[in-house]
Amino acid sequence: MSLQMPPAHPFDDDKLREECGVFGVIGVKDAANFVALGLHALQHRGQEAGGIVAHDPDQGFNSVRRFGYVRDNFTSQRLMETLPGALAIGHVRYSTAGSKGQTAIRDVQPFFGEFSMGGAAIAHNGNITNADALRRELIERGSIFQSSSDSECIIHLMARSLQRKVPDRMMDALRRVEGAFSVVAMTRTKLIGVRDPMGVRPLVIGRIGDGWALASETCALDIIGAEFVRDVEPGEMVVIEHNKVKSHRPFMQASSRFCIFEHVYFSRPDSIIGGRSVYETRRQIGVELAREAPVDADLVCPVPDSGTPAAIGYAHESGIPFGMGIIRNQYMGRTFIEPTEQIRNMGVRLKLNVNRALIKGKRVILVDDSVVRGTTSRKIKEMILDAGAAEVHFRIASPPTAWPCFYGVDTPQREKLLAATMSEEEMRDHLSVDSLKFITLDGLYRAVGEAEGRKKDCPQYCDACFSGEYPVAPSDMIEKGFEMQAAE
Repeated sequence: MSLQMPPAHPFDDDKLREECGVFGVIGVKDAANFVALGLHALQHRGQEAGGIVAHDPDQGFNSVRRFGYVRDNFTSQRLMETLPGALAIGHVRYSTAGSKGQTAIRDVQPFFGEFSMGGAAIAHNGNITNADALRRELIERGSIFQSSSDSECIIHLMARSLQRKVPDRMMDALRRVEGAFSVVAMTRTKLIGVRDPMGVRPLVIGRIGDGWALASETCALDIIGAEFVRDVEPGEMVVIEHNKVKSHRPFMQASSRFCIFEHVYFSRPDSIIGGRSVYETRRQIGVELAREAPVDADLVCPVPDSGTPAAIGYAHESGIPFGMGIIRNQYMGRTFIEPTEQIRNMGVRLKLNVNRALIKGKRVILVDDSVVRGTTSRKIKEMILDAGAAEVHFRIASPPTAWPCFYGVDTPQREKLLAATMSEEEMRDHLSVDSLKFITLDGLYRAVGEAEGRKKDCPQYCDACFSGEYPVAPSDMIEKGFEMQAAE
């Protein structure tokens, strides 16, 4: 039976969706408990569903998959006792591929497969851009799919490999895969982590006592008291067994193209990415934005929570006072029931409320992380004006989002992206604000530590959602009619 998730709140619906989060632990007692904690720290990367697979020498592989938040599903002692063992992996999901609107439990990861040399489970963050072609090929050769997820292709490719060991089969499988992937997998004795050759999605290694951990972000290591060791490098496979980490390079070398939007929005501000503090990068984005787009105003106000570090940076650089002119209701989750049309029309007000005493009579600079459809930005502007603001100026901590992402981020179709059909000035008119400015691509690159800005011939990051320059052609989407940006 397929179960339908509650609809997203309108505030969330105008944001790019985080991809997924993966976490794995080996060499610690009750590893599943550590995985549950790690997934809780990664909840921002996926709130739709989560799952854990654990292995115990006596009881074999056991798994639990549930809809909803980690805190609502993986805190029961009785349930966690069904996941014994010193080796476990987990996944939190938002469906960037697979069924949309209606989610089936069969789509919830990790996926498990029983091979001739033993079982293996896999959890995947990213998106396979040739999944449709692979699925057709595999089905024609007799594979029977249990889910609509692109990640299941990896399990079937592994099953068809002639290699004798699971890591070798995984190498075979991932060499057939296009797109972006960070994978955490496990056998009866091994914990495995892999990043695609461009390293689009993050994956880090941590040490906890005599054990090891793999995680999408360092904040998940912090919650279990693990020490950050290093990033899994682009194109690297690490195999952890018997307290040893072995590194393999199964792919052809490629230029690193890490997702720059991880710095802007997806990652938690207390994480470290590529040796850089996410919080400090976002604060520096605000500094660059203040230099590029100054304006006379009385107050710099973040759109909480993701706009806060950039607003702090903007205020510091501009000398304009910082203030929390908008307060977020921390207790209004995605599962809020909207029983009437009147409640639905309240929209953003269910999540955000204006600090009227601070806003009234002020020329306000609103700092937000992005503009996607623009619906939320218009509602926030109206709330600020209703509270008595004299002027409203938007400053956006990312360049205009004009192209969809095909590497593990759920973005609207291109025609629904405001920046795909409007110039900056047209967007300002559409939002009816006094001014609207986005950070430039060069400014964003400077904020992440690239002093010379963006290299046009070989960008240092994947910025396709801003530039339209896709490092890997999304072959499945092109087959369906998606038109790439014409080369200059």
